[in-house]
Amino acid sequence: MYPKAFSLSIEGQNRTTTEPKMTEAEPSNNSTVAKPRLVICIGDIHGYITKLQNLWSNLETQFDPQHFNAATIIFLGDYCDRGPDTKKVLDFLIDLPSRYPNQKHVFLSGNHDFAFAAFVGALPEPQNGVSFKEGWKEYEESEDREGWYKGDGYENMHLQGRRWAGHIKVRFNTIKGTEYKGSIYDAGPTFASYGVPHGSSDLLKAVPDDHKKFLADTVWVHEEVKFISLPPLSFRTLINDDFD
Repeated sequence: MYPKAFSLSIEGQNRTTTEPKMTEAEPSNNSTVAKPRLVICIGDIHGYITKLQNLWSNLETQFDPQHFNAATIIFLGDYCDRGPDTKKVLDFLIDLPSRYPNQKHVFLSGNHDFAFAAFVGALPEPQNGVSFKEGWKEYEESEDREGWYKGDGYENMHLQGRRWAGHIKVRFNTIKGTEYKGSIYDAGPTFASYGVPHGSSDLLKAVPDDHKKFLADTVWVHEEVKFISLPPLSFRTLINDDFD
């Protein structure tokens, strides 16, 4: 017997599926029937704490408490940027294991979270002595247009951290039909949620250690045709000029 999987997106249009998906192994003993486990996937929170809280309350009322309290909740990444309350969103997510100890929580990393982690120093260092700076060279032609970060600590910062905290010169995103919020990643609201101006190195001190650990522990699984050639890391690196 298979668990039902529900996929919901906070920022975009909600998507729900009740197609059976095999996410946990069936027992080898054919006489034993596996107990179904509820699987819920939530993506694109993007700093909208009120929407996240409302969604969570709706899930609690929609499902039987016994099933919900034992559910597997998979968060698909992009917790930060665009919306006003990234700090509160991370507080909410970090508290879930203690509030719901019988649930299983999986936190994947979106490209926004990866870039946030890069800026606050939460990425693992490259192996065999190659620096993050090596990843800048191929994309230097975009540096001026995107206004890459050049403040304190930029000298060995991952490319995506510099882009995330930069000041993009083109103010209007023609693809999405919206104005950029600080950088190409729309990171301005994330800085503001921690009480610092966009692009300020003060964010490194303002982000608490448990938030940095949360970002470091998220699992990066995004796949692109191209990626920056760096030594093996626990994260793959996007190189697109613009990001979703």
